[in-house]
Amino acid sequence: MTAHDELRLLPWTGPGGNPCYLSTDDRDGFMSRLADNIEAVQLGTAAELLKHAAETLGGELAAPEEVRLLAKELTGALRDVLRVATSRGHLLAVGEIHSV
Repeated sequence: MTAHDELRLLPWTGPGGNPCYLSTDDRDGFMSRLADNIEAVQLGTAAELLKHAAETLGGELAAPEEVRLLAKELTGALRDVLRVATSRGHLLAVGEIHSV
């Protein structure tokens, strides 16, 4: 079992928007693979949304409703990407501790 400071932040939230964590030593376990796959989807979605934002904001004047929707989608994608970065950064730090 992993120590408390080695919990993995999962790429989804629980009730009330609270963070969810995974405690396991098995990086190839079902939940670890599920989290990896969801993170990959979230990062891919963010990349596609960034392209869409560049097209929308770089072209003709976008309608205010379109810009508001884009801002809402970008906010959600940024939240997801930050959660992935936080989780992966923590995993890297834990890996460095174990390799010492």
